[in-house]
Amino acid sequence: QVQLVESGGGLVQAGGSLRLSCAASGRTLSTYAMGWFRQGSGKEREFVAATRWSGAFTFYTDSVKGRFTISRDNAKNMVYLRMNSLKPDDTAVYYCASVDTPVVVTSAAAYRYWGQGTQVTVSS
Repeated sequence: QVQLVESGGGLVQAGGSLRLSCAASGRTLSTYAMGWFRQGSGKEREFVAATRWSGAFTFYTDSVKGRFTISRDNAKNMVYLRMNSLKPDDTAVYYCASVDTPVVVTSAAAYRYWGQGTQVTVSS
């Protein structure tokens, strides 16, 4: 059984930083691309960032480029999202997800496994 567990969310002031972690069990992540998504209150879930299986290629939604960094440690079966210069608009529940392909995918519908999410709240 595949489980993804996010951690690292919390309350931070605008301009601050957080690092989210995603721990996987039941699946060796090194074969698959991984993504981070978020869902704000009353909003649809949106793509944030994804990394190719090797971590050699990453892709970001425009609103987080230059501020967020996705990374992975396949030896530890972990994926991370470093978030700098946070804005109130970044407030959302953040989810990590695993897709059954080694290449980057931005569509949430393609992802098979999801974590339970971690809340990130950015105050102004």
